[in-house]
Amino acid sequence: METPLRHFLEIPYDQLEEMNLAGKADRVAGKDPGRIQEERVQYLSDEKRIKAVTVCFTDLEGRFHMLDYDKKFLLKSLDNLTFDGSSIRGFSRQAESDLRLRVDWPAFYWLPADVFGPGKVLVFGEVCDQDGAPYTADLRARLKSFAAELKKKDMVANVANEIEGFIFKGRDAERRYFETGQFEYPSTGGYYHSLPGDTLRRFIDTAAEVQRALGFANEKDHPEVAPSQFEMNYGYTEATVAADQVQLYKLIARQVAAEMDLTACFLPKPVANVNGNGCHTNMSLAKAGRNCFYDAKGQDGLSEFGWGFLNRILASANDICLVMNSSVNAYRRLDPHFEAPNQIKVSASDRGAMIRIPIGNERTARIEVRSIAPDANPYLAIYSLFKTGLEGPGVDDESESKRQRTRFLPDNIYDAIRLFKASKYAQELLGEAVHEKYAELKLASAERCAKALGARVKRSEIQFHHEVTNQYLWGQF
Repeated sequence: METPLRHFLEIPYDQLEEMNLAGKADRVAGKDPGRIQEERVQYLSDEKRIKAVTVCFTDLEGRFHMLDYDKKFLLKSLDNLTFDGSSIRGFSRQAESDLRLRVDWPAFYWLPADVFGPGKVLVFGEVCDQDGAPYTADLRARLKSFAAELKKKDMVANVANEIEGFIFKGRDAERRYFETGQFEYPSTGGYYHSLPGDTLRRFIDTAAEVQRALGFANEKDHPEVAPSQFEMNYGYTEATVAADQVQLYKLIARQVAAEMDLTACFLPKPVANVNGNGCHTNMSLAKAGRNCFYDAKGQDGLSEFGWGFLNRILASANDICLVMNSSVNAYRRLDPHFEAPNQIKVSASDRGAMIRIPIGNERTARIEVRSIAPDANPYLAIYSLFKTGLEGPGVDDESESKRQRTRFLPDNIYDAIRLFKASKYAQELLGEAVHEKYAELKLASAERCAKALGARVKRSEIQFHHEVTNQYLWGQF
């Protein structure tokens, strides 16, 4: 907003896209972070029209947190940015509350002023312990470190997420669900079908414009199968960048929806008897620029390496199901009547399979993990899948025998928690402390909900969902 009293930065959308794509290219290419920091700090110092820097991070369950720092304060205090970790569920205890934030300068975004406000930029932060070491419950740092190890081997993990969501009438429809007991659709157009001026189409168009401006490299967007359901697709990129984009995708959708007096909802199954929301995750690995998953002569065009990767994921599917389906509501989505990917198998065509092999070529060959819900922590899910695919337990004769039979993912969170807690592999994957804390958080939410899912969505599974609840709602138990 520019007035005689205020003169803050507002950048046109086409220019934003160019700037953010250039920043993304530097990040993916591995440009020296120290040099990027120098450039960004100099830019912030010189650009007088920037008033604030939004620093964001993600907690263990996947909630997105943002702190706005006055630009001048941030530049003076870069070596000592702290916050109260005891107020973040899954982080530090009250007796040792202070945690540090370190700015990850390559993950820097210029923002559309009409959506985020003028004079602001956004950057992702890394949560650190009091001694400056990476904080164990910050799974973004874990994924980033894993990607750095791959880079030493001249390998890159690539990801493209397909995230579905709903829009509902009214702001804060999720937080008010415990009062209303229902969601209202603003549109009932259906798959690929809505008029250009329809509420759903206007929402998708606006959100897609913001995505494009942030350098997502948009591909296509459309209404989904269920009423008022949407999906906005964009290109694949390096795994940590992709996980950041999942968080930004949901943030953009929620903010655009709020400005239209709507709520963007990423609960896996907010409405019974219609299709739920997924976060289909397309994965591949490249070594020295070559797609490791491609083999024109391989079964379904997939290489032996690719088959080994996906078989290790299938072998540990039940161990990590809670990571991919982390809420009570997520298990409603794993219902075979609604294209649910609940079968622990791989298929080139069966969309009930946990993993699908899409048609691909040397550039696009990949696997699609379909059993991830959009409310999962994207850093935790992507880290777990790549780590498991590369280093997880192999398929022994017993597992191979099991694989010949149709096996299913758990159909309720209690079974998923039990399998996760009993899994030595899940403990090795995450470390004892994070493994225990994550299970504890999931059980706390589950125990506030009806044990049997039943046919109707319960108020409690919305109210105590980790992306909906806050301290006020939690206190209503």
